[in-house]
Amino acid sequence: MFMRRFLVVLIFLSCTMHVGAAVQITEFCSDPYQYEDADEYLALTGTGSLDGYTVSDGNGGFRFPPGTKMNGSLTIARSGTAFEQTHGKYPDFEWLDSSPQVRNVIPGDTLRMANTKDNLMLYQNGLLVQKVGWPDDVKPREGQVHYLENNTWDIRPLMIGQSRFSPAVFRNVSVTTFVSPDSSSDMFSYAVNKSSEEILLNVYEFSNPLMAELLIAARERNVFINIVLEGGPVGGITPEENGAIRKMTDRGIPVSIMMSRTGNPAPYRYDHAKYMVIDRRATFITSENFKYSGFPPEGINGNRGWGVYLEDPGLAEYFQTIYATDSHGKSISSYQGSGWILENVSGVKHSVEFPPAFFEGATVSPVIAPDTSNQITSLINSAERSIEIEQAYITNDTNSRLNTYLSAAINASRRGVHVRVLLDSYWFNTEDEKDNDEMVNTINRISASEHLPLEARCADLNLIGVDKIHNKGVIVDDQRVLVSSINWNSVSPNFNREAGVIIDHPGVGRYFLAVFEDDWKPSAKPLGATTNYLKIGIIAIVLVLLLFVYYRRRKV
Repeated sequence: MFMRRFLVVLIFLSCTMHVGAAVQITEFCSDPYQYEDADEYLALTGTGSLDGYTVSDGNGGFRFPPGTKMNGSLTIARSGTAFEQTHGKYPDFEWLDSSPQVRNVIPGDTLRMANTKDNLMLYQNGLLVQKVGWPDDVKPREGQVHYLENNTWDIRPLMIGQSRFSPAVFRNVSVTTFVSPDSSSDMFSYAVNKSSEEILLNVYEFSNPLMAELLIAARERNVFINIVLEGGPVGGITPEENGAIRKMTDRGIPVSIMMSRTGNPAPYRYDHAKYMVIDRRATFITSENFKYSGFPPEGINGNRGWGVYLEDPGLAEYFQTIYATDSHGKSISSYQGSGWILENVSGVKHSVEFPPAFFEGATVSPVIAPDTSNQITSLINSAERSIEIEQAYITNDTNSRLNTYLSAAINASRRGVHVRVLLDSYWFNTEDEKDNDEMVNTINRISASEHLPLEARCADLNLIGVDKIHNKGVIVDDQRVLVSSINWNSVSPNFNREAGVIIDHPGVGRYFLAVFEDDWKPSAKPLGATTNYLKIGIIAIVLVLLLFVYYRRRKV
């Protein structure tokens, strides 16, 4: 009797597990941007007949027309018309009859996903096979698409309209390394002057008139040029950037901006990437905006930043696909610029120490935020001997949780990896109570309390001879190098469009390590440490005075 019951239960569980795996809710958006969430939707993934399947939130729901089958995925929206307005295509089904072009499900009471707290449940023949709820299983956020991947919900925040590029690896890539301010302008000139067919350019800010002139010259020799910029940078588009844009558009170079508009939010908080795709064979990637600070004339001072010029058709095609995806989004519009104010170049001189260097046979992995920015954590976790980190700034995810990348680096030091962190010390990165100097002190306190091979410093900009550290770079084991636009905060890797690469090559590693060492050696110990020295000095003076008073009293 017991065995019979056991077999019945086993068969039941096996069938349940099979059913649950055959069809699943794998995606939904319960709080989109349209009025009254008319474009809310869910997606099912699986194979076979949908007879007997129903979807419900406990109050309303629907089932499918008899004979409906699927092999892959189906999208079911509240309103097919509204869904098409948001996503540019119609869903497979709708539960409100809004469009003759979209099939209807068979509704019961109208399904209406609540924004802050609700459930979605999938049944087969009355048996619950899947349930996902918020805020328990996923955290609600307006505009977020919740998705299931490897049986885990929301591996990263995915907002409406964002891309879903997968990691990729390209081998035998030729790499030319360069740094700002030393050689960035030379490499930009080289890349543009070498172009013969096409330049696709995406950058956060563009105000450098000399870079604009180089692109105009390329356009005049019939190179097709297309530019996408961030339409709402911090502080707005400056008069100098408007002037550079106007200079280019007046000479036939189309410029577009990515920007949120009423009822049509941009998919990314900022389009913060800095890259070019050249002739479908080369990719130019840097940490620097296209301004004099990132690309000064030779011998003029500017930011410390890293960059690479990568020659490989497959890698270029990868970035060309990213560019095509972003440049055709609903938040993209043409922009003409205005005025003729040109950016002024600094008069401060800079001695060139690091000219470009050429290497062959590199392995390159694109790092695209927010799509594949988790590769930075994987890079840090792969370290066996050393990690060098040079960043404009690092901010923690929350008051109680360290920055994700920094936490990975500290954990690496706990397993014996030597970690050095170099941060900018420009005034706007050190003037507040939670800036780079406090971050440096925090890192060094952790190091001292746990006796770790871990040290942080703020850069001595005067001794290095640069305006500020604007870099977003990492070197692991002297061989694997991250060159990117990704800042170490919670927004940049999760909500911005960013671009970078991880390059695996010992020569590339040595090049950027030499730059790091040059920046590290003269750099200051934690700026906040001066406070400690002041306290020690005050205590010493007080002790001397007390001893003096004590001595005088003994004499009396």
